[in-house]
Amino acid sequence: MKSRSTLATWLSELEGSRLARALAMRKDAASSPEPRSLGELADRLQRPGSVALVLPQLTLPCLQAAEALAALGARATRDSLAELLDATSPAAVHALDATLEALSDRALVWHDGTEALRMPTPLRQAWSTPLGLDAPLEELLAGTTSEELRGMLAVLGVKPPGTKQQRLTALVEHHCDAERVAALVAGAPAATRKLLEQSARYTPRQSLFVMFGAPGRDLPPGARWALDRGLLFQDRHQYGPVRMPVEVALALRGPDWHAPFEPLPPVPQLVPITSSEVEREAAAAATTFAAHAASVLSACATAPPTRLKSGGIGARELARLGKAAQADDAVVRIALETAYAAGLLARDGDRVAPTEAYDAWAEQEPAEQLAVLLRAWRDLPLTPTRACDEDNKALPALAGAPDCGGCLQARHGLLTAAAGLPAGQGVKVASELGPLVAWHRPLADDASPEDTASFSTVIREGELLGVLARGALSPLGAHLTAHADEDLDITARRLLPPATTTARIGADLTAVVTGTPSARLAALLDSTADRETSGTASVWRFSAGSIRRALDTGRTSDDITAALAACSATAGLPQPLAYLIADTARGHGRMRIAPAACVIHGDEPALLAELAAHRALSKLALRQLAPTVLVSGSPPATALAALRAAGYAPVAETARGTVRIEKRLPQRAAAAVPPPRRNGRRGGPRTTATRTSDMPTDAGMKVLADRLLKAPPTAPEPDPFGSGVPFATDTEEIVAGYAKHLSYSDVRQVAHAIDTGAAITVEYIATSGNRTVRTLSDLELDPPYLDAWCHLREAERVFTLSRIHGVMPA
Repeated sequence: MKSRSTLATWLSELEGSRLARALAMRKDAASSPEPRSLGELADRLQRPGSVALVLPQLTLPCLQAAEALAALGARATRDSLAELLDATSPAAVHALDATLEALSDRALVWHDGTEALRMPTPLRQAWSTPLGLDAPLEELLAGTTSEELRGMLAVLGVKPPGTKQQRLTALVEHHCDAERVAALVAGAPAATRKLLEQSARYTPRQSLFVMFGAPGRDLPPGARWALDRGLLFQDRHQYGPVRMPVEVALALRGPDWHAPFEPLPPVPQLVPITSSEVEREAAAAATTFAAHAASVLSACATAPPTRLKSGGIGARELARLGKAAQADDAVVRIALETAYAAGLLARDGDRVAPTEAYDAWAEQEPAEQLAVLLRAWRDLPLTPTRACDEDNKALPALAGAPDCGGCLQARHGLLTAAAGLPAGQGVKVASELGPLVAWHRPLADDASPEDTASFSTVIREGELLGVLARGALSPLGAHLTAHADEDLDITARRLLPPATTTARIGADLTAVVTGTPSARLAALLDSTADRETSGTASVWRFSAGSIRRALDTGRTSDDITAALAACSATAGLPQPLAYLIADTARGHGRMRIAPAACVIHGDEPALLAELAAHRALSKLALRQLAPTVLVSGSPPATALAALRAAGYAPVAETARGTVRIEKRLPQRAAAAVPPPRRNGRRGGPRTTATRTSDMPTDAGMKVLADRLLKAPPTAPEPDPFGSGVPFATDTEEIVAGYAKHLSYSDVRQVAHAIDTGAAITVEYIATSGNRTVRTLSDLELDPPYLDAWCHLREAERVFTLSRIHGVMPA
């Protein structure tokens, strides 16, 4: 949490930046018909379609064009962009116009009053080195003095103008002429020419040399010649890499070099298909999944799965649910994740149990059940069938992992790619949809270890749900893509048969249900028989154990016989099943087990009969099992105290039957309890002590900022670890609130690494429950998560602060 002064400053800057950005964009977009008002523009900047969220939704040509615009900088025009992308043919020009229009629809690119193309600053900053190019010349010249500019122009043979701005403009115009730059470099010394050509081919982060100390020291051969002419630049303090302006790099790369631009999606191998074939295959897959999902959730209702200590449902419970529903792991995971997202399941302590919404869902037809799960699958922020992490360790289901925007975009990219296939055509092999998904969503997540081809996991999910069939988008998938929920319900009812309410019960003690059984039929058969298979046809088998299980619930043999006969597709029950029910019922309950917390026995039957009839002892619920034996549901200590209070003199026995000798231990007062701390919880950062009860409810951010700045400072409170040392920074307080397994010294190490950019080594418990040691750098705090570069995986990873159990220096 920010301190008061920091929070106030932040609020002031936020208010100012919103207005400044809005006014600047309104001025730049004056010639555009949209937005029509400042309010509409402010709404555009604040709505979910912001730059950070919209980038993963862009297609490959949109990203390529945006990166090229970011490389060209403020001088970008449509013609310069077309030349850089080599979009000069009529087809390429049309594709570029369509790409710019798609970017304009998202308010990412617009024309200003001139021919220049503008883009919001956050989008430009999405690439640190777009196309491997550094900053424009004008930006690199920002800290150059007027005298230095005069020297550069004089060396270039250009008469220096009078003012600094004129000199700056003259140097920019000179370097923007690619032919003049190429001719200048052609006449440079051999060492300089080689250095410049190599620098133009490398990104700034791969700079070939770094300069330290005074100017001219440790310079490679030829560098001074380029620095004097503004072809290379160095920091004023001679620290960091030497940088090449984008104009110089583009000139040296030559007119034949072009940025990548793929305006058309890849063409997969297609085969002709008919709509009836697609519907038939989609109906079969959707029917099977709906039946399996209903079985999985029914198994959860019967015995809610237990969660792991680290969170989620582990492999053992997943295997149990899969065995009960006769479904593979992928189907079980999809059913659990979609049901949880739809509100049919919820965490209940250490278990995951059905909610009240599940009861209503279970009574619906299979088509309606499927539609609910399909809509949840479309918007899932994760890939439900991903069963392994990057270490190839098993992942639990419902683990509560951070939302994965790339996973969501992979699913949306699949639906979009399949929707774009020609009518009456489908891909020959489903895996060929992967390159199409990559074109429609280049930033989508495709890092699942189980993938044998690109996006094969999400493609397989679509086939299991009936969204994809015969390599094409099914009618279910088409309505899902268009968010046409009513049409989705109608199509699902057309493709999926209604629930089956009868079963064919055979003499071999089996019950066969074709299609999806109704909730009532499935509950009856699950309670009286054991499920053997599920899917298009489900099979249950009756046994003495399954009938005894039904009798244990309070049913009688007549009730079971009548209920099964009512749902039988034939008249009456087969004789073997009727005999099995009757024989099992005859032996049921021949012996009984009664609960007893203690036993009271003695040698005088009359005394024990008196105890059983004593009105003052009715709370003990005494039952006489024999003339000399009573049992009670109360614990021994309670029974002993009640008998003594009633005037009797019982003694207690040990478990071995010997008399237990009672000794009174001396009582001592407990240590005084210290008063509670002001910061009485460790689970989160303390709140600001500033009184705001008299703050107007409609006060703006500026008013709130002024109020916070004028408020008197409060001393920092001690940390909750008991050391009495106050938190040194806000970062320490935030980390301490979430990293509950760390000591204060470990918290300070993590906070220091976050604030200074240092690397640390942590002991981490993964979602799979495995303990691992990772070295992390480039830490960014996003409570309750920590974004960092993992040196073990050589990739960016998201870590949960509460799973960090130890910290060591890197």
